Amino acid sequence: MPVNKFYSITELTREFGVSTRTLRFYEDEGLIHPERRGRTRLFRQADRRLIAEILRGRRIGFTIAEIREIIQVYKEPPGELGQLKLLMKRVDEKRDDLRQKRKDIDDTLAELDAIEETCLGRLAEIGVTT
Repeated sequence: MPVNKFYSITELTREFGVSTRTLRFYEDEGLIHPERRGRTRLFRQADRRLIAEILRGRRIGFTIAEIREIIQVYKEPPGELGQLKLLMKRVDEKRDDLRQKRKDIDDTLAELDAIEETCLGRLAEIGVTT
C-alpha cells in the first residue's frame, strides 16, 4: 500500500460501518487529524489505523477520554512503553468491571429464580397449576 495514500471519509465510513458524524466527532475530540483540502477531509493510513483502534476500544467499553489518554501517552515520553503499560492497566480495570457486572447479573438471576420458585410453590399450595 502506498505510504501517501489518502482515504476519503466515504471510504472509511463504508470500511468501518460508521457514520460520517462519528468520524467528525473523533476529529473534534482530537483523536484523528485528517488533512484538509478545502472542505474535503483526507485521511492517511495512520488515521485509518487509529480509527480501527478507537472502534476496538469502544467495542470493549473504553470511554472516549480513556482512548484519548491511551493515544496521548504514545505521543509523549515514554512513548509506546508507557502506552502499553497504561493499556494493560485499563484492560485489567475493564476486566474487573466486567467480572463484577457478571457477578451482579448472576446474583440477580439467582434471586429471580428464587422468587419464581416461591411463586410456583405458593400457586401449588392454593391449587393453581401453571
